[in-house]
Amino acid sequence: MNETPTPENPVIHLSDEEAWSFLESQEVGRLAVHAGGVLDIYPITYVVDNRTLVFLTSPGTKLVELTVNDQVAFEIDYYDDHIAKSVIVHGVAQRLETMAEIDAAEALPLTSLIPTTRTRYVRITPSSVSGRLFFRS
Repeated sequence: MNETPTPENPVIHLSDEEAWSFLESQEVGRLAVHAGGVLDIYPITYVVDNRTLVFLTSPGTKLVELTVNDQVAFEIDYYDDHIAKSVIVHGVAQRLETMAEIDAAEALPLTSLIPTTRTRYVRITPSSVSGRLFFRS
């Protein structure tokens, strides 16, 4: 990125490479799902794998909602006293079911924020990725 946001130019659009670099540098984001007329947002830990996002979940509401509607949005952000950064991914979520898919996912450096047993891997394949860097006044 050659530009820095300023009061005169407060919003900079990130390139695809910059957006993916930011996604790779983080491990926590928010997953938005929509099913049965209800919109839910879940905090999740994730890892980038070949320009897809992989996360672990347990059987429950989130997994049921992904089964009903596989279209998702995912967002990460960062801010300090001077700038804010945000990347949004829209895509399709698919539960990993074959042993080859699960073995590959288990080899990823996926971390957890809470000590619960989660046994279902899900991959988000993006249809779009957009990022912005903002000047904070």
